[in-house]
Amino acid sequence: MSLTLIKNAQIVNEGTIMEGDVLIDGEYIIDIDISISSKSSDTIVIDAEGKYLIPGVIDDQVHFREPGLTHKATIETESRAAVAGGITSFIEMPNTVPQATTQKLLEDKFKIASKSSYANYSFMFGGTNHNLEELLKTDPSNVAGIKLFLGSSTGDMLVDNEEVLGKIFSSTKMLIAVHCEDEETIKNNLETYLKEYGEDIPIELHPKIRSEEACYLSSSKAIELAKKTGARLHVFHLSTAKETALFTNKIPLEKKQITAEVCVHHLTFDESDYKLKGTLIKWNPAVKTENDKEGLWKALLDDRIDVIASDHAPHTLEEKQQVYTKAPSGGPLVQHALPAMLKAYRQGKISIEKIIEKMCHNPAKIFKIEKRGFIKRGYYADLVLVDIASPWTVKKDNILYKCGWSPFEGTTFYSKITHTFVNGNLIYNNGKFNDTIKGKRLLFNRTHE
Repeated sequence: MSLTLIKNAQIVNEGTIMEGDVLIDGEYIIDIDISISSKSSDTIVIDAEGKYLIPGVIDDQVHFREPGLTHKATIETESRAAVAGGITSFIEMPNTVPQATTQKLLEDKFKIASKSSYANYSFMFGGTNHNLEELLKTDPSNVAGIKLFLGSSTGDMLVDNEEVLGKIFSSTKMLIAVHCEDEETIKNNLETYLKEYGEDIPIELHPKIRSEEACYLSSSKAIELAKKTGARLHVFHLSTAKETALFTNKIPLEKKQITAEVCVHHLTFDESDYKLKGTLIKWNPAVKTENDKEGLWKALLDDRIDVIASDHAPHTLEEKQQVYTKAPSGGPLVQHALPAMLKAYRQGKISIEKIIEKMCHNPAKIFKIEKRGFIKRGYYADLVLVDIASPWTVKKDNILYKCGWSPFEGTTFYSKITHTFVNGNLIYNNGKFNDTIKGKRLLFNRTHE
């Protein structure tokens, strides 16, 4: 097998930073030490020159739009952007066209990824009001989990039948990930503003329509049901300070039955940014107040929130530039999620060790991903070198998303991803990609479930 030796790196893993070397043999890390000498003349040696070496980021929530919405994005284009942003594994959501709500349609997505994904991949199975039987066929060893929309959704993916919901929660041991916004509350709020403004509602009212109340009502209900049934619940993209009180830091992550995620945009933007960014920062759930943003930061740092993700969900610029009621929610983020968090580190908001815990270690633990998320002997060599003192500005010509725009356009980041290894292969090297090698399907170590 081919050997690669990374020398003189600041290795970030499990809360420590160690100066040292890492040796890769084929797909795996085989040695980590203060100094490793080259084993043979054909060993590829990369001098990290003091850069940080981190485990590849595991993004537990992306929408790569394939199949059916490929004018917005494809698994190929977005996984390429992800790898350039230091993300080596992703978990993609089921609301594509058709939606991944049968085992066959789910496997179709895996087939596409096996041919075109630069990063490692898994997909969630989508629950509906009518597909319990199909849902229960999901294989826990090679599928990330079950995704339920408990708030608004496209197509028929809104699960609003209480009886069905109770059945799903009590019938599966698999992780259930949920989007929590109360549909009725949103509908009523929207009606009010439609009467006042017609279709062209000011974007600043988005967090009033998709309000704190809508979020809290839905997430508190889901948590109550999980506690009652013993279901393994993961709550996606918290957006309010109020919801953080529903989660605990009193027990270690491994023992939590209920876990939470926050996304980069809810940690970065608040309602004051609508003025400048408009619908480019229209997300569901909405970016809310500064107080909400601060509350999310607090819960992230004190471990009530376990994971940072991107919720990467691109649309074309043309689609985004429509009036409020027609402009879709979501934006591209995988290329810039890690640089944005490293900017927060530079601003003194969070340590690098904590970023790695929330973006690499914890997703691996929560989803029980096999041999990924850490820099350890015997683990897959999903590794990223980061130069933390290399400023660059997000511009049209360095955006890799198929949609060609970013909510971070014009932002200067201070850290640059220089190398990304996926399964021991150098896939991204200072702006150049290896287009010949593809990522692998994630496997999950859930034998005891």
